Amino acid sequence: MTDTTVLATAQQLGSRSLAWLHDRYQRGYGRLEESTIVDLADPDDVYKPLCEAAMASSLVLRDGVAGPHDARLARELLDTAWSQLNDGTLLYERQLRHVTLIDPLETYGHFARAGYRHAAMEELLDSLGRLRAVHAVEIQGSRRLALANARRIAGLEHQPDWDSLIRSTWLSALPEPWTIAWVIAYQVTHTVFHVTDWGARPECLPEPMRDYLRDWLPVWLDIWLEIEQWDLAAELLVVDSCIGEPVTGRVGWEALAAIQQPDGLIPCEGPAPDHDDPEEAFRRHCHTAVVGVVAANVALSRALGGTPVVA
Repeated sequence: MTDTTVLATAQQLGSRSLAWLHDRYQRGYGRLEESTIVDLADPDDVYKPLCEAAMASSLVLRDGVAGPHDARLARELLDTAWSQLNDGTLLYERQLRHVTLIDPLETYGHFARAGYRHAAMEELLDSLGRLRAVHAVEIQGSRRLALANARRIAGLEHQPDWDSLIRSTWLSALPEPWTIAWVIAYQVTHTVFHVTDWGARPECLPEPMRDYLRDWLPVWLDIWLEIEQWDLAAELLVVDSCIGEPVTGRVGWEALAAIQQPDGLIPCEGPAPDHDDPEEAFRRHCHTAVVGVVAANVALSRALGGTPVVA
């Protein structure tokens, strides 16, 4: 049984992270310019964080373990993001212009989960799913899993061979645990996220991989907590909740709660930040807030059993 102290810590951490994200978007931070075109000069600058905030919000609504206030914030964040993407048309036009790009489909899946649909986008994705060129694109294994999960969420026609995709990942090889590195660790976390659909399908992760993670997650978490990699530590906590009964205990949650600032900001790494420019603080640390929301939501949902809410 999950430690109730962990659940209380997770609830507070996630709620404060969500409030921080919502407040910053309400202030106008991280918004696409009206002149934004589908080619996106720098997709990681505004577009990617916006889509990640929508992903976290979609999970809050999917699982139904947040209170009414947090559910409202999540819905408002999704409304903001969908509006910024021109009600999905920017995703559609970006996918139409660049048929082998993966981010439009992955992003659309999160909106579809929360009830935001774009008929032309789904027609296009079904059509592209029949192209050899799309399936031949050489991308890293966990990224291919992201596409597979997006197709599953959105209910698109072409469904990939999950077993084959899972076998293509680093985690599937059950490598010597000491060979893990920072980049590989993020690949591991995302492999688990997509195979389990962010904790909703823990049984989809093969048992040998779950056993491997149960053995080594506590060790890896200790390492990245020691060097104050808070963003990665939070992702490892998500993994812990995605594979069944958590194995890492209180230490990770207590460390994140201790570093979280009074306004809800969680630094991505290192000591508490001292930013004079709040918009720069948002740009640097918004991903860790997203992970904080997801980590808390998945932990609570797996422990309590969530029911989707209407916000």
